[in-house]
Amino acid sequence: MGLLNERLKERGIIAGRATGVKTIEELLEATLESVTYGAEALGITPGMKGRDAVALMF
Repeated sequence: MGLLNERLKERGIIAGRATGVKTIEELLEATLESVTYGAEALGITPGMKGRDAVALMF
């Protein structure tokens, strides 16, 4: 995520990026292309399914 990731790190934002999705269900089934530092701290990694990433947030 580059520069955007640096800005989000300062704010403690947890986020992942998936492309080509239009619905929440598609997002949950999609593979994450990139994640923020905050997400990595929770064990969320690129290549992970959105559903698995959400599970690690709770």
